[in-house]
Amino acid sequence: MILCIDQVIPTELLRQTRAALADTDFHDGRETAGWHARTVKNNQQANGHHPEIARLRQAITEELNRHLLFRMAARPKRMKPLMFSRYEPGMDYGNHVDDAIMPTPEGAMRTDLSFTLFLEEPEHYEGGELLIDNTAGEQTYKLPAGALVLYPSSTLHRVEPVTEGRRLAAVGWVQSQVRDPQQREILFDLDTTRRQIFEQSGKTRHFDLISKSLTNLLRMWADI
Repeated sequence: MILCIDQVIPTELLRQTRAALADTDFHDGRETAGWHARTVKNNQQANGHHPEIARLRQAITEELNRHLLFRMAARPKRMKPLMFSRYEPGMDYGNHVDDAIMPTPEGAMRTDLSFTLFLEEPEHYEGGELLIDNTAGEQTYKLPAGALVLYPSSTLHRVEPVTEGRRLAAVGWVQSQVRDPQQREILFDLDTTRRQIFEQSGKTRHFDLISKSLTNLLRMWADI
């Protein structure tokens, strides 16, 4: 399941993030790429040790963990600290698949889901689309600032070359409480349906039965 979520962070936090990124050091993005991805990665990443960058990274993560739709789709167990990336004209990131295991301050984690949070308005740069290759073919994403695309880490994906302007994004990875992507999608559909029933009719018998199934499936499938 690939899911686009609009406005996952407040406008003021988006403004603060762009201001901080305009005033911080960036380094070669290949420093954090796996050995094979290094050959196709051509971008820049913000200094994660900068105090303001670290604060904003934490603030964005907290917003994601509070966002209902993100929680329903990802069911996060752990998240890798965000990385802020910058693409200027001539930069891109060729086809790659994200590493299955990534280091974090708390130890290694499995990557089930990846996400890109767009920080620059799409009309401010040319190119720079995120392209994801899945069973439906290649799909491109270039979302408004503050919007996020969530997708399985197992997919081949790339960032098309930027030809004009500047592409800013925050990228991150999630280890889910539910490892299997099909199971996550079933839970997402059930949760979405029961919430719609509740909004329309309140706590009905149908709502209770779907809630029971959702809860028991999560009990069966949870990896915690």
